[in-house]
Amino acid sequence: MHITILAFGSRGDVQPYVALGLGLQQAGHKVRLVALSQFKAFVESRGLDFYPLAVHMRDLLEGHEETRAAITTILEGGTIRQQWQAYREFKPIMERMQEDFWQASQGTQAIIFSTIGINGYHVAEKLEVPCLWALTIPIFGRTRTRPALLPPLPLGSGYNLLAHILTEQGTQQTIGRLFNSWRQSRLNLPSIPLHRWPYTQLRGRPVPMLYCYSPAVVPKPPDWSEHAHVTGYWFLDHPPDWQPPADLVDFLGSGPPPIYIGFGSLVSRGAEKAGRIVLDALRQSGHRGVIATGWGGLSQSDLPDEVFAVGSVPHDWLFPRMAAVVHHGGAGTTGAGLRAGVPSIIVPFSKDQPFWARRVKALGAGPAPIPRRRLTADRLARAIRVAVTDESIRKRAAELGETIRAEDGVGNAVRIFNQIIDGSPTSA
Repeated sequence: MHITILAFGSRGDVQPYVALGLGLQQAGHKVRLVALSQFKAFVESRGLDFYPLAVHMRDLLEGHEETRAAITTILEGGTIRQQWQAYREFKPIMERMQEDFWQASQGTQAIIFSTIGINGYHVAEKLEVPCLWALTIPIFGRTRTRPALLPPLPLGSGYNLLAHILTEQGTQQTIGRLFNSWRQSRLNLPSIPLHRWPYTQLRGRPVPMLYCYSPAVVPKPPDWSEHAHVTGYWFLDHPPDWQPPADLVDFLGSGPPPIYIGFGSLVSRGAEKAGRIVLDALRQSGHRGVIATGWGGLSQSDLPDEVFAVGSVPHDWLFPRMAAVVHHGGAGTTGAGLRAGVPSIIVPFSKDQPFWARRVKALGAGPAPIPRRRLTADRLARAIRVAVTDESIRKRAAELGETIRAEDGVGNAVRIFNQIIDGSPTSA
């Protein structure tokens, strides 16, 4: 079967879908992955067919100031009004991506779309092919157990359910008009009322939902339907022929395990300030550090001997060699940190990151998170000391890592996909 996977976002957003694509391809399917053009070499190096979106994140960031500001607001958060204005500025880019998604899906027999690639739902409806929604975060599945990604409040199960409905409506009110315009003008499909959340049903049948995180991290709620599956993480391990930089290996071997600090590909207005805070926190805590470059304007020449700057190094190789990992709380990085079995210190910026930060703390695998706006060298140094000296945190992180490493998220997802396509009963 030919399967098109529609993904969008940063390297961390796309990587789980590459892992899923490889699993499907190894099971005998033919897979095409659609993502930003900057990931062409990465995806094709793994043996998947690639279709590039017409936009490149670097072009967006180097474009008009209004576009840069919109992307920053979308990535880092802001007021409801700022978010609304940001999506309006982003509208022309979304329209271009809609056409790319449509063209990339021609001739396919099934569509899997990512958390924010819900254009795929409309394409599947037009092409009359089955679709699955593959999500990296526990969202868009109503439950009375927890309040979507919103902070838990002592208001009972009604609040939890309402939070999910509000999340759906906020999404639909933001992008529904854009999708309706596209449905009518390009796909020749009727518009969908803005008060209706359409994505759980297609042509009268449930849309299967695959959640690619560990049930040990976020258990499946008892009131979710049989069409929602928590599979385990979709990890993409480093290629067998990959070799770590020799100077990094030398640094790791020259002293005790360091602290990893990296904030992904977030566009931070205060990147240079954050870089200074990180260096000061490492000095105060007395620990060596490995700092991911690209967000703080730091290079090796800026750093003391006790701190090493790295570019792109596979987390599955690097994180187990750390004493603790400090990061922004993205879904993929959180999963990699937990899998490594080392304590996590999360500095959440926005979106789903505060949710993962709360989960890590609740699981006992890390100290209390430090919201980005409250990040100081003193707070970070204190969190580092707690993470590396608290035996209960270290033990719980190690136990959770062992559990996650024993899971086969990709294998579970492939099995469920095949059962859905074959019409067999599923469970996960």
